Amino acid sequence: MAPCLSIFFLFIVTFCVTLTAAAAGGHYSLPTFFPRPAYQSLIKHAKTPKPKLPFKTRYFPQTLDHFSFHPKSSKIFYQKYLINTQYWHKGAPIFVYTGNEGDIEWFAANTGFMLDIAPKFRALLLFIEHRFYGESMPFGKDSYQSAKTLGYLNSQQALADFAVLIRSLKQNLSSEASPVVVFGGSYGGMLAAWFRLKYPHIAIGALASSAPILQFDKIIPWSSFYDAVSLDFKDVSQNCYEVIKGSWAELVAISNQKQALAELSKAFRTCKSLHSTASVLEWLWTAFVYTAMVNYPTEANFLKPLPAYPVQQMCKIIDKSPSGATKLSRAFAAASLYYNYSQTENCFEVEHEVDPHGLHGWHWQTCTEMVMPMTCSNESMFPPSGFDYKKFAEQCRMKYGVLPRPHWITTEFGGERIEKVLKRFGSNIIFSNGMRDPWSRGGVLRNISATIIALVTEKGAHHVDFRAATKDDPDWLIQQRRQEVENIQRWLDEYYVDLRHA
Repeated sequence: MAPCLSIFFLFIVTFCVTLTAAAAGGHYSLPTFFPRPAYQSLIKHAKTPKPKLPFKTRYFPQTLDHFSFHPKSSKIFYQKYLINTQYWHKGAPIFVYTGNEGDIEWFAANTGFMLDIAPKFRALLLFIEHRFYGESMPFGKDSYQSAKTLGYLNSQQALADFAVLIRSLKQNLSSEASPVVVFGGSYGGMLAAWFRLKYPHIAIGALASSAPILQFDKIIPWSSFYDAVSLDFKDVSQNCYEVIKGSWAELVAISNQKQALAELSKAFRTCKSLHSTASVLEWLWTAFVYTAMVNYPTEANFLKPLPAYPVQQMCKIIDKSPSGATKLSRAFAAASLYYNYSQTENCFEVEHEVDPHGLHGWHWQTCTEMVMPMTCSNESMFPPSGFDYKKFAEQCRMKYGVLPRPHWITTEFGGERIEKVLKRFGSNIIFSNGMRDPWSRGGVLRNISATIIALVTEKGAHHVDFRAATKDDPDWLIQQRRQEVENIQRWLDEYYVDLRHA
């Protein structure tokens, strides 16, 4: 769902629904997964060099629990934030990125749009890390120990964190009149929109990019996400779509063979021998889903280093494969672009990829409040599957000892009537979406009022508008960003006029 990145990602929690595919000699069940709003959650956290960014790092003494008065509620943890005051002066705007599920440096490095527009607005830039991610761990190394600690990880606490930190910063800067605009992508975009609704006295506006706020309950068809991924490939090449669609049956057939794991380990050039054929399905599935999400018009390195329009490049690989190649081998060759575009990998860690951005807290969030049911229809290039809430809930109970609250988000922020809620109680929100991003199907795609607008691009991908401008940006992306800047300028002009007349 950022970056997801998610990107986006974003962004899986591997809860199983039964996916049964017929094969010669029997049946084989494979797990499917539900991608998160931004990025893939992997096995272990790798220490990677932090990007060099034009920000200073600070830590804010944050309250553990904003909504109760138990003795433990007042416990303090240190919440990380990044700040840039290069262009700012007292009274000028403060632009805040509402951090999502990962290290805050990762989002700052992939949200160059805010740096690009800061000089025009003389804006202070603030990137706030989400609690339980990156270095913002309320219980240190024990933060993920159990539900007793993870129980403080939810969107409402995160929004309150942002509010408290912003108010404190403005007071410390002696600039309480500075207007605040919040920005967020994917899950962060959801937080930005919800922040504007919940704390309108703190933020005068919100830019929510690729924010799937309609992905809950039964607001949209559950098959929308995977249908959209499939359409991205189908629009490039019918053959490409058919090859990927047919590759799963070949995987099932191989899985029924006696030496399946050895054969797949060799075919997929794994660094270590495979322990499960299901991991191959997930490896392929992840590559196709995330590539559709980040099908950017320029070369980028968000989830992985990828070329411009990587879906097209994947389909070229498939379409130009030798005529005798199997569908599975073609799918592997295409997926290899996602994992090895940089040509630096001699083998693939199919079962042991690391988590370089610290995303694993999303597992807990999807098991509690962020329940976004997804299925695969017959129109999808993925095997048809349904959503079994009972199985999903049972796996959450087994993993964490808690049960999901599948209707909580729509209760807290608005469900099927969210558009009416926004129209009645909201203003100054931009929902930006690109229709090549499968998360766009859960986003706001039409204007709700004169001040709650949807900016939709046909070729846009996952919060592509938040990426730094480049000389190769297409005209539609330049225009989208221009509209966003114009709307932000209008919000600020109106704010300063009201301030002068107050």
